[in-house]
Amino acid sequence: MSTQRLRNEDYRDYSSTDVSPEESPSETLNNFSSSGSYQRFGESNSTTWFQTLIHLLKGNIGTGLLGLPLAVKNAGILMGPLSLLVMGLVAVHCMGILVKCAHHFCHRLNKPFVDYGDTVMYGLEASPSSWLRNHAHWGRHIVDFFLIVTQLGFCCVYFVFLADNFKQVIEAANVTTNNCHSNETVILTPTMDSRLYMLTFLPFLVLLVFIRNLRVLSIFSLLANISMLVSLVMIYQFIVQEIPDPTHLPLVASWKTYPLFFGTAIFAFEGIGMVLPLENKMKDPRKFSLILYVGMAIVTALYISLGSLGYLQFGANIQGSITLNLPNCWLYQSVKLLYSIGIFFTYALQFYVPAEIIVPFFVARVPEHCELLIDLSVRTMLVCLTCILAILIPRLDLVISLVGSVSSSALALIIPPLLEIATYYSEGMSPLTIIKDALISILGFVGFVVGTCVAIYELIQPSNAPIFINSTSAFA
Repeated sequence: MSTQRLRNEDYRDYSSTDVSPEESPSETLNNFSSSGSYQRFGESNSTTWFQTLIHLLKGNIGTGLLGLPLAVKNAGILMGPLSLLVMGLVAVHCMGILVKCAHHFCHRLNKPFVDYGDTVMYGLEASPSSWLRNHAHWGRHIVDFFLIVTQLGFCCVYFVFLADNFKQVIEAANVTTNNCHSNETVILTPTMDSRLYMLTFLPFLVLLVFIRNLRVLSIFSLLANISMLVSLVMIYQFIVQEIPDPTHLPLVASWKTYPLFFGTAIFAFEGIGMVLPLENKMKDPRKFSLILYVGMAIVTALYISLGSLGYLQFGANIQGSITLNLPNCWLYQSVKLLYSIGIFFTYALQFYVPAEIIVPFFVARVPEHCELLIDLSVRTMLVCLTCILAILIPRLDLVISLVGSVSSSALALIIPPLLEIATYYSEGMSPLTIIKDALISILGFVGFVVGTCVAIYELIQPSNAPIFINSTSAFA
């Protein structure tokens, strides 16, 4: 591995979601390098419209989906689904803005491909403000910063998710039965603290991220996709059965908890980083807009249905992940383990994004014979950092909300509308478009500030850990 190969510009922004290694960011960027070798249509390894749709769906389905029932609780059984619908419309609109601006600069600069960071940089260069033009290179750095924060935040969420689910399965092992419909309440067998479970996973995740070959990671990606798909089917199969009377659930929750809903929802919808790589990987990119809208419509419907049905099924007892509410029987305990296995392997894919931005920065500054040692050392430190942050914030729901409010809101809501204004203002824009973009950015900024403050406030409040478990509703 040469120093030249590991320069920072070789590893640009590419994805902020669960993208599989077959469509890896670095491969995508190599295909769209400025060498001119990229063929816009008909490239042999380009993806079909169906493959692109599948990748789009995979990239938007992760741990954020499992936290949406609690998000609906924080907004209300009526306000929650309506807010998810509105947020889905706004999120896909911002994705469309990013694609439009990227196309604009591809045509204007005669480039085959620009990524998220480049698009923001070129947008600032096109802005009417001389100060923004002179500092346009910070646009790429800002995108990379929020991308790193988001991806490492996802990794922190994975630590908490793994610890919570394995802890619950192990503590309930002595009383787990084959009967998934019993209502008897049982007492959990206390084991070690969830933070110790996180430390237990740490060495295994360190070894996992040492795998830098994307072809090898593709095997783990396949295992993750299969296990998570089976788990989702089983979760839906359970929550649609015998839904309790919803009349006791509030239509609109307290305004104090709504910011937590915002953080969790935008965490789930933050898939904007994968849009440009997928669009440029297609055989016929002209169909991408239709695929984007169809795919995000499916994702939004999935989010609303799981969030609403999960809250209807478990009510006020809903946990940070709906898997923690599944019955205490071996069938659904296996669902928790299956989804956890998928999340474990997905950690390496999420980690790949910040690693390919951060690692080259250090490797390029050492002698060639030290490159491998520095590479592995930086990866180890980054994994340890995510573990430490997870230990400091061991509540799954608040970790998701905090990551969503801090970084996902910037990438998904704040930056794209401002990018459109910077790109097209000098060429003439409708006042209504400017007002619309300003409102979306203000919405994202308010969610960023308020959501972060509320999540931090909730983190410093003492919480009582539940000690009982119901065999049909965990931690009821």
